[in-house]
Amino acid sequence: MEKQNNRKKGTFGRLLRYIFQNYRIHLIVVICCIIVSAAASVVQTVFLQRLIDTCILPGLKSGMESVKQPFMQTILSMLTIYAFGVAAAFTYTHLMAIVTQGTLKHLRVDMFDKMQSLPIKYFDTHAHGDIMSTYTNDTDAIRQMIGQSLPMVFQASLTITVMFLMMIYYSVWMTILVCLFSVLMLTVTKKFGGASSRYMMEQQKSLAKEEGFIEEMIQGQKVVKVFCHEEECKKDFDKLNEKLFSDGELANRYGNSLMPILNNVGNLMYVVLAIVGGLLVYCGAPNLSLGGNGVLTIGIIVSFLGMARQLSQTIGQASMQVSMVAMGLAGASRVFSLIDEEPEKDEGYVTLVRAEWTADGTLKETNDKNGIWAWKHPHKADGTVTYTPLKGDIRLEDVDFGYTPEKLVLHDITLYAKPGQKIAFVGATGAGKTTITNLINRFYDIPDGKIRYDGINITKIRKPDLRRSLGVVLQDVNLFTGTVMDNIRYGRLDATDEECMAAARLANADDFIQRLPEGYNTMLTGNGASLSQGQRQLISIARAAVADPPVMILDEATSSIDTRTEALVQEGMDNLMMGRTVFVIAHRLSTVRNSKAIMVLDHGHIIERGDHETLIAQKGVYYQLYTGAFELE
Repeated sequence: MEKQNNRKKGTFGRLLRYIFQNYRIHLIVVICCIIVSAAASVVQTVFLQRLIDTCILPGLKSGMESVKQPFMQTILSMLTIYAFGVAAAFTYTHLMAIVTQGTLKHLRVDMFDKMQSLPIKYFDTHAHGDIMSTYTNDTDAIRQMIGQSLPMVFQASLTITVMFLMMIYYSVWMTILVCLFSVLMLTVTKKFGGASSRYMMEQQKSLAKEEGFIEEMIQGQKVVKVFCHEEECKKDFDKLNEKLFSDGELANRYGNSLMPILNNVGNLMYVVLAIVGGLLVYCGAPNLSLGGNGVLTIGIIVSFLGMARQLSQTIGQASMQVSMVAMGLAGASRVFSLIDEEPEKDEGYVTLVRAEWTADGTLKETNDKNGIWAWKHPHKADGTVTYTPLKGDIRLEDVDFGYTPEKLVLHDITLYAKPGQKIAFVGATGAGKTTITNLINRFYDIPDGKIRYDGINITKIRKPDLRRSLGVVLQDVNLFTGTVMDNIRYGRLDATDEECMAAARLANADDFIQRLPEGYNTMLTGNGASLSQGQRQLISIARAAVADPPVMILDEATSSIDTRTEALVQEGMDNLMMGRTVFVIAHRLSTVRNSKAIMVLDHGHIIERGDHETLIAQKGVYYQLYTGAFELE
């Protein structure tokens, strides 16, 4: 419990520093305005006492004409102070809107920037819905806390402090009575407010689970209906909904009960103060106070009752913010956890640059966009820089790898892919095919062994430059909201329209794109839901083609399309692979017959290697897979 409280304090302090860092001037003005607003709300009781004791009661005795001037002065003073209070309240609410939305903007920017720097492993081990919840539910909880709860709590604290000082100034005895009732109010707030905060947090968790389930069911409606799973889905939803109802009912039961209880305690305090004050005035009892002449007057009693009423309301309003502050701190903790995640490490220093051949047969860096690509390799030992042409020679030497240290999924992998060669990986699911390509991309780093690219250890190459030299076509295509042209240009953002169209023609995608309602300017939404799987795959191939990389990775790119479309996609991929080093993860073995080398994997080991004819002649595992003696999966 103590560690949890310390963590909350740390989160709160960090959030305040975060706000002050960007909106220091705004917050200083807000604090000043809240002080003015709080003072204006409290000072009405002072004017009430002055009106009664110096204007109304003397006027009743000697006529209102005699107190006309002080009466008007008091009214004008009240109007002036109230005007300042209204202006201050308007100003700080306006500024807090800027501070709140601005802080959320900075938080979202920092979260998104950090997310772009995180390794693939983070997304493999964290649910996407949970990450999205940080951007939505957690930031909304922070918004409510910064924009509403914190200003209200601060203003309430000031108001309560000033009221207690004024009460002591007027009457110590009656202030003691108020303190007794205030302790009772705080006790009730702690019990009911604490329970409400606890169940509010449970309600947020239940809400996130229900929203995730609904999102999953929307995406899987076809599968639900095909397998007639509607009733089971209803039952699963009812369980989640019942849990949300239970948590929400408890949260609101305690939260909604708090205000009425505090109001009744406040009413009881009001009655007791009225009786005690009336008796003190009637008996002419001496008044212990810091101000006045030691006499308890009717004006003091009326003013005191007004302060007591306002005090109970202020405590009630502040207590209602307890759960909102708790939710906001929990949201901030999750947001900062994302921001504090370890970014992807990149200690590479070899970069990819444009170069040209000189008269003496050496390479030098150039700004000409038509220059060849080369690796710029600075040598720390002697300060020299060498340039190596980008060819696409990739070699794996004695590579071991496991997603967790205690369980290796690749064992002693050694292979060579010379420029222009096509290397295929075949094997059952889980054999390690995709893992090898993930290592070439450096989505994961290897603990043992080496991977060399054009003779350079890839750990020395900056990851963005390494990945810029690799093209990837995946089985699962991701198309983004935008035009067809935008999705093709995603492969190289500075590509011209003509280059994108040329890439589409190379990928055999131009024909169907021209038949779309607006051709290349057709808008795609919902991951290209209006296109067939084969059309989406052709756009993916065109995207890789416009990047024009020397190395291509094709991860089962034709496994989910029909045979007729496969021929079209295969022709597009053949055009794309021409003259490049290619790694193919094969689902259909007919697509890898022309590979220079075929690697057969089993449980992370290469058990056979060779070209198609050699492996068929060996009549080993590949032969059995190819002839259908046993299924690949």
